[in-house]
Amino acid sequence: MSHFVDRLLSLHGAVLYLIVGALVFAEDAVFVGFVVPGETAAIIGGVAASRHNASVAGMCAIVVVAAIVGDSIGYAIGARYGDRLVKSRLLRNRTASVDRARDLLNRRGGPAVFVGRFVAFLRAVMPALAGSAHLPYRRFLVYNVAGGVIWGVGSVLLGYLAGNSYKAVERLFGPVTAAVVALVVIVGLIVWSVRRHRRRRDEPEG
Repeated sequence: MSHFVDRLLSLHGAVLYLIVGALVFAEDAVFVGFVVPGETAAIIGGVAASRHNASVAGMCAIVVVAAIVGDSIGYAIGARYGDRLVKSRLLRNRTASVDRARDLLNRRGGPAVFVGRFVAFLRAVMPALAGSAHLPYRRFLVYNVAGGVIWGVGSVLLGYLAGNSYKAVERLFGPVTAAVVALVVIVGLIVWSVRRHRRRRDEPEG
């Protein structure tokens, strides 16, 4: 994971936007979030923006658009394949978690789509479940856009602010201390995000 982070933080401009956007998009559209959560990519994108590898406004825009479009593709896949998708090998061992997500969607409808954007497992499956349940697309889109904007901008700014702490510490204590503090902050954010994702993924059945 640290090698992946280092490589991503070494990128600049269009390539960086493309990879971060692709990871955020794929989390919801094709369930890549079970391997690399899009939230991690968005936070790293914010850190990279704080290092002037990209524009923070541009990174926010890329992440928000990728999240919204990825969810819409996930919705379309769910609407087309329905229960066959839920019974696929990828979700077969997560039956209880899928059932809870379905129950939340049945009880809350659109708001469940919004809430799902902020929970790792739900972020990956809720769009497809909404499509499978034939939640009206216009209603889905409203909550999808609201969640995508708040989550996308918030995740990028979290990384951006953590990255900017490097500059303040450097002025006060010198570049070596600043580098250590920045590394601790970045690694802490990534570990927190990945562990939260794994806890959701490995949640015991029943």
